[in-house]
Amino acid sequence: MLKELPANMGGLVTTPESSYLFNTDPACKKLCEEQGQLFHHLVAKLLYLSKCTRQDIHTAVAFLCTRVREPDTDDYKS
Repeated sequence: MLKELPANMGGLVTTPESSYLFNTDPACKKLCEEQGQLFHHLVAKLLYLSKCTRQDIHTAVAFLCTRVREPDTDDYKS
């Protein structure tokens, strides 16, 4: 999965849940179709990972699952 990540999605965090995780900006630019599909694909993989081995990321992944229908640039950065 890490090999599939685009370079602009990489980064380091101390916790999978940021303080702004549940804050959404309705005015934020929506992702193009190609990026939206990639986002959906990666969130599905994260969901599997969180269910099987990484329960610590489950809350963040569960929220991202609610965003796969119309992801925006803020979701992509999360």
